[in-house]
Amino acid sequence: MKTIYFLLAAIGLTSCNTNVRKDIPKQNDTIMATTSDFTTTLLVDQTPKEVFYAINNVRGWWSEEIEGNTDKLHAEFNYHYQDVHRAKMKLIEIVPDKKVVWLVEDNYFNFTKDKHEWKGTKIIFEISEMNHQTQLRFTHLGLVPEYECYDICQDAWTNYIHTSLHDLIVTGKGQPNPKEGGFNQQLIDEYTDNGNLQSKTK
Repeated sequence: MKTIYFLLAAIGLTSCNTNVRKDIPKQNDTIMATTSDFTTTLLVDQTPKEVFYAINNVRGWWSEEIEGNTDKLHAEFNYHYQDVHRAKMKLIEIVPDKKVVWLVEDNYFNFTKDKHEWKGTKIIFEISEMNHQTQLRFTHLGLVPEYECYDICQDAWTNYIHTSLHDLIVTGKGQPNPKEGGFNQQLIDEYTDNGNLQSKTK
């Protein structure tokens, strides 16, 4: 069985960051990654081409509830989970076998005070070769600790990247969230109380 190396960056370290960005990016802003933007990295033995293909198979690793084209430049697709989370994404950059960027054109959470957190942020997948392996660096540019949803979103992305997308790349079968239940429901049960976001009990 191929050896898979996991590298976690920024998880659990943001509380130690003394240079946390205070501004929240707007949709038309040019934004650059900071140490407070959520990012995580994994290494696999598969080729950059295989990783790129898996990333674009969004229904295969994120959610079965995806509507629209997920692998064409300027295409838009919609994600939703029940009445809890809806998002509209646009593919604004595609470099085959190297990079994919989504712009969050619209977003809705039913459990945050600001229902449109994520709107205007960017989700970036960067692929590179490292020591005869392929590195995937995932960054949600603009997802920072100031966001009310940060903790639950951090846990969600960590699972979908390191478990579901990883499995799709390595085995050909991911663990996307189903229409009912699944990992999303686990997060809702863990983080919310009567529809209100709660601090996670450590």
